[in-house]
Amino acid sequence: MAILKVARLGHPILRQVAKPVPPDEIRSPEVQRLIDDMIETMREYDGAGLAANQVHTARQIAVIEVLANPRYPDAPHIPLVVVINPVVTPLGEETEDGWEGCLSVPDMRGIVPRSRAVGLECYDRDGQKVSLIAKDFFARVIQHEHDHLNGIVYLDRMRDLSTLSHIAEWNKHWLGIREQAD
Repeated sequence: MAILKVARLGHPILRQVAKPVPPDEIRSPEVQRLIDDMIETMREYDGAGLAANQVHTARQIAVIEVLANPRYPDAPHIPLVVVINPVVTPLGEETEDGWEGCLSVPDMRGIVPRSRAVGLECYDRDGQKVSLIAKDFFARVIQHEHDHLNGIVYLDRMRDLSTLSHIAEWNKHWLGIREQAD
């Protein structure tokens, strides 16, 4: 396994729409190695998720996991989920503003509106179809990674750029009131 280089904001790969992975290729050594490397990279940088375009590969693959993550200390645990060729559907009209960060936009946070609940249909790393309903933080992470696979970064979703903050300033000035936005 290897830790991959993460593309930063401004790199063209982040604005590309990723290509679907043919189901018969999911179990290939190449795709499995990419998934393993993405998991290791996400964990190394304390990400809550990572999309393949963030590691310079325009394939519709994302990994999600939150287990005692120092970047998201109050987040609920999310066991490892591998998402391939996702279809994400908002469930209801209810949205929620919440703080987001991104490994491709290092050391920054901003308030982003997201659907509170989404349906997810995808393949897992074994090529099995998955269908689930995610709510709250898990739904937020799914939407964030799905956006990456469609060439969208969280800054594109922000309604008010005045909340865009460097992490050090966020810790000083926003951390105490973040519950109001989460």
